[in-house]
Amino acid sequence: MTAEPLGAAAIEVRRSRFYAHLYRFEGSEDAAGVLAGHREAYRKAAHHCAALRCGTLEEFKNDGEVGRPGRILLDLLRKHGLGSHALVVSRIFGGVLLGPGNVGRAFRDAGEAAIREAGVTR
Repeated sequence: MTAEPLGAAAIEVRRSRFYAHLYRFEGSEDAAGVLAGHREAYRKAAHHCAALRCGTLEEFKNDGEVGRPGRILLDLLRKHGLGSHALVVSRIFGGVLLGPGNVGRAFRDAGEAAIREAGVTR
């Protein structure tokens, strides 16, 4: 990956595995490299959802996943006051459909765990 994560966490929900990483960067151009690195590191993952805050720029990507997990990850960055950060969560499908609510909760829990691991909680 292009940048070292500040914090990383992995959780499992109904046989699906969620890998979350929190990154800090200086410019929004670094975000594309971070996401590309995540896709490379987790090739088996069906979805790579991400949220980014850099100055006034705020973006999120759901990558075709149900439950709007990108938006949930962006809300986590806002909640913890993390500017110039990206939160990326990759899901390796475990064969059990979770539904939008459980998917959203799983992405939120993975993101929260990565933020706690980084020690940047409010």
